[in-house]
Amino acid sequence: MISYMTSLDGITADHLRGGFFVGWARPLTPLTHLRMLHGSAYVVLALDEASDQVVGYITALTDGVLAVFISNIEVLPAYKGQGIGTELMRRLLEQVAHLPNIDLMCDEDVKPFYARLGMIPLGGMALRRFDININKDEETL
Repeated sequence: MISYMTSLDGITADHLRGGFFVGWARPLTPLTHLRMLHGSAYVVLALDEASDQVVGYITALTDGVLAVFISNIEVLPAYKGQGIGTELMRRLLEQVAHLPNIDLMCDEDVKPFYARLGMIPLGGMALRRFDININKDEETL
C-alpha cells in the first residue's frame, strides 16, 4: 500500500535509495536528495509501506505570497503508471491553492500529464550549470 506524507519526520537517506534521478547527468546521492527535500518549502512523499521506501516525491519553492515553483516530481520507474504522480501533484496543488501563480518547467513528453491537472503551457528560460558538484557536502546533514 502507498501512503502519502508531507512531513520529513523519520525520513532518512536510507528511505531514498530506490534509484531516483534516472537519466540525470549527475544524479543526486540519497544524502543530497534528503538535503534537497529539507530545503523545500513544500514536500509530499509517496511511501511504499511494505518496503518502507520512498517511491515518489514532489517538492516546491515559494515566496509565500504570489508564486510557487514546483521544482521536482519523480516516481520510481517500477511504480509508474499507478497514479502516484497524479496523487503527488493533487496533494501539492491542494497545499498551494492559496497562491495565484503555480509554475514548473518540464520536457515536452510530460506536458499532457500536467495539462490533465489544469496546467497550461507557457514559455520559460533556464540556466543549467552541470559543473557544480551538488553532492559535495553530504556530511553536513
